[in-house]
Amino acid sequence: MRVRLTTGRSPRRATPAVALLLAAASVLIGAAPAHADSIRDREYWLDDYGIREAWNVSRGAGQTIAIIDTGVDGTHQDLAGAVVGGVDFSTVGSANGQTPVGSDDSSHGTMVASLAAGRGRGTSGVIGAAPGASLLAISIGFSESNGPSSDDQIADAVRWAVDNGATVINMSLTRNTLEWPTSWDDAFKYAMDKDVVIVAAAGNRGSGTSQVGAPATMPGVLTVGGVDRNREASWDASSQGISIAVSAPSEQLVGAVPGDGYVLWDGTSGATPIMAGIVALVRAAHPGLDAANVIQRIIATATPAGVEGADPIYGYGLVDAAAAVSATVPAVTANPMGDLGEWIRINRRAQAVTPEAETLAPTPSASATPGPGASGGGSNDEPFFTLGLWRDVGIPVLLFAVFGASFVLLVLAGVRQFRAARRRE
Repeated sequence: MRVRLTTGRSPRRATPAVALLLAAASVLIGAAPAHADSIRDREYWLDDYGIREAWNVSRGAGQTIAIIDTGVDGTHQDLAGAVVGGVDFSTVGSANGQTPVGSDDSSHGTMVASLAAGRGRGTSGVIGAAPGASLLAISIGFSESNGPSSDDQIADAVRWAVDNGATVINMSLTRNTLEWPTSWDDAFKYAMDKDVVIVAAAGNRGSGTSQVGAPATMPGVLTVGGVDRNREASWDASSQGISIAVSAPSEQLVGAVPGDGYVLWDGTSGATPIMAGIVALVRAAHPGLDAANVIQRIIATATPAGVEGADPIYGYGLVDAAAAVSATVPAVTANPMGDLGEWIRINRRAQAVTPEAETLAPTPSASATPGPGASGGGSNDEPFFTLGLWRDVGIPVLLFAVFGASFVLLVLAGVRQFRAARRRE
C-alpha cells in the first residue's frame, strides 16, 4: 500500500518487467497533504530499531551506498548533497542516473534512496538510516530499455558501483526466480571480492513473490525480510526463504518521491535501504572490518524472532542498529551468508571435455621373447585359457559334467536293478 502525502509527481504501481520485478507492495489509494514535520514523525523505525541511538556512534560518514534502481532524483529537498555520482544503463535516462526512468514506477529509486541516506531538513522531512553516507544513483530499465537485457544491465551496474567507490550496494528488486543468469556470477563475485556488502530485498507476497528470488537467493548476499509495526512478519510486504539474513520494517514506510513529494508505502523494497543504511553505520563505526564481519555483526546482534537460528521468515531476527555498531561480536573468517565463489565452483562447473581415447601401445621388456606357441602380437595378446575363462566357463561346464555323469550312473544303476528283479521272477 502507498498513500501519497504531499503534492508532487504521482508515484505509480510497480509492475513486472521483462526480467525483474521491483520489490514493492504498491497500490496508490489516495492523496493527502501533510506538513513536513509530520513526515519525520512517521519514521517509527528510527527509535524502534535503534537507529537514532546508533547515530551517537556513527552516521555513516565515509560510506557510499549504490542504489541500483529506477534512478534517484537528487534534486529532492531531502536528498540535497547526498548523490555524489551516477550512471544510466537503461539507455533512456540521463547520464548521471538522476532522471527517474520507467513508465510504471519511476519514483521507486528516489523512495529507496531517501530511506538509505536521506538528509532531511533539520527536524523535518525524510532522514535515512545513514544520513552521513553518500549515494550513487544507477538507473536501470526494467521495461523500457532499448539496450541490453535487465539481467545484463544489473551485472554492469554492480561492476560500475564497485569501480566507483560503493561500499554497500542496495538492490530493492527481485528476479522472481531462485536462479540467476551466469552474468551475475562474475559481477557479484567481483563485488564480494572487493569487500562490498550487497543488500537485497526478499520480495513481497502481495506482489506475487511467495518465495525469495535472486539476488536474494545468492550466497553471500545480505537478504532482508520485512515485518509490520508490531514486529511480526508482514504477510503482504515480505516473502520467506532460507536465505533471509535479518528482518527490518516493511510496512507504513514514508519515502521521498520526485518533485519534493512523499508517499507511504509497504514492501521489502523499503526494508532493504533501511538495512543498507545500517550496514553503512557499521562500516563507518568499524572501518577495519571486512564485509563478512560487517554482516556477522548485524545477524549476531539481531533480536531473536521465529525459530532459533536462521528462520525462513525472520532470518536471524530483527535488526538492532545500536547493538550492531556497539556490541562486542567475535570475528569470523568467512561470510556467514555463504560463499558465492564456492557455489559457482560446484554448480557452474563446466562439463568435462572427454579427451580423445589414447592409443596405448605396449612397452615390452628388452629381454622378452615370445614363448613356444605364442602369437607374435606382443603383450596385448592374451593366452587362450585364463582365470576369467575358467570362472565363467570352465567351472559351470565341470559342474554340469559331474551332475550329468551322476545322473547317468543313477539311471544305469536303476536299469541293472530292474533287470535283476526280472530274472528272479
